[in-house]
Amino acid sequence: MFIDQAELEIKAGDGGDGAVTFRREKYVPKGGPSGGNGGKGGDVIIQAFGNLNTLLDFKYKRKYLAGDGAIGGSSLKDGKNGKDVLIKVPVGTIIKDFVGVHAFGKSHKILADLDGEGKSIIIAKGGKGGKGNSNFATSTNQAPRYAEEGKKGESKKIILELKLIADVGIVGFPNAGKSTLISVISSAKPKISDYPFTTLEPNLGIVYYKDYKNFTVADIPGIIEGAHEGKGLGLKFLRHIERTKILLFMIEVTSENIEKDFKILLNELKQYSKKLAKRKKIIALSKSDLLEEKSFATISRKKISKEVIPVILISAVTNEGIPGLLDKLWEALQHTD
Repeated sequence: MFIDQAELEIKAGDGGDGAVTFRREKYVPKGGPSGGNGGKGGDVIIQAFGNLNTLLDFKYKRKYLAGDGAIGGSSLKDGKNGKDVLIKVPVGTIIKDFVGVHAFGKSHKILADLDGEGKSIIIAKGGKGGKGNSNFATSTNQAPRYAEEGKKGESKKIILELKLIADVGIVGFPNAGKSTLISVISSAKPKISDYPFTTLEPNLGIVYYKDYKNFTVADIPGIIEGAHEGKGLGLKFLRHIERTKILLFMIEVTSENIEKDFKILLNELKQYSKKLAKRKKIIALSKSDLLEEKSFATISRKKISKEVIPVILISAVTNEGIPGLLDKLWEALQHTD
């Protein structure tokens, strides 16, 4: 199961209280203060790991508590620090602070974007340990009978949001052949059937290109007109192509109006993110095996967009055009920032 959002409650450890103790030795009848400091509370740390690809674990565990610091001891011994808690998340996880609820919905503040392997953040800091009474002795007060209390650890309610990191994002209407393509060009094995919305969650695949080169592709559930407004499944999953360098538009070659289909898809991306819609694009006209030779030649010369966008006819069933498509994708990736 693919889970790309989760709400967590986290609490860093409280600092331990400082101790109030005095030296009690055989030949020191009036020993001075010897209370140690309290230990620091444990931190809550979130770190990105490349071997994870879903937030599924957080469906079952939503509260994370770090350890409290121990109280100070006698003979100037400090208390032990509380144990840190490490929360492991996939690369591409955005951490948001749940600020509150207002008339327009929930309000969030981005705290971190863990877009690289090993990136981490201390999301909640443990409380500082209190000072023992040994720290408060002065020339006028040589036997203080008080110590400092430990500070409370930070507590937060946070939201984790996963955005897949892929080089190429495949965009298209339901049943355009996206899942079939990704199963042919990569090791991903998505569910494939002959009806719309077979893909109910994003698929991520690695394409092994020539001479041990490789790149990643992301196939998201089909976009329909109005996806940016929440219609269909598009809005939920459009975030997963926000980080891609290349957009691969897949349109069925048997469509009654290929140009119109492209405009609808591009408009949905523009409405969702103007920045995303400006990415480099390649158009793949799928299911070319259904075309007659005369129609094949006509469509090959067709201009689909005002932009200069490469158009390739492909068939994932017969492998027609697939090598050429991979060449175009690789070439385009070499000229992206």
